Amino acid sequence: MGIELAPGLTVPDDEIEFDYIRSPGPGGQNVNKVASAVQLRFNAGASVVLDEWSRARLATLAGRRLARDGWLVLSAHRHRSQEGNRRDALQRLADLVLAARQRPKPRRATRPTRGARERRLEGKKQRTRVKGLRRPPGVD
Repeated sequence: MGIELAPGLTVPDDEIEFDYIRSPGPGGQNVNKVASAVQLRFNAGASVVLDEWSRARLATLAGRRLARDGWLVLSAHRHRSQEGNRRDALQRLADLVLAARQRPKPRRATRPTRGARERRLEGKKQRTRVKGLRRPPGVD
């Protein structure tokens, strides 16, 4: 079957693993007993959802969350419940995968307008005058 991250984007079950760990930080009576934090592992290196270009972009976006073996590791411990953290991890994975599949708009080189150049040079002249007024008199 698979896990639907977004409309039209379903990841097979064998590409995602969940580990449940104890959440860091302060807590109540259950802090040392309940494994409510979620560690989601996504096999980005062998994913059928991503093409080669998207894999490279995901590596850039994920940074050090992507291990050398191609597994993306996301930890979620924002919520008190395991299910809330699981949803949070899946949502973050969906955002990351959708961002990786999005092709950035190519930048077109532009030139400054004549007015912009003139304003820049006028500002530089003004700054020179202001600094010149700060000098003690008679120093050249």
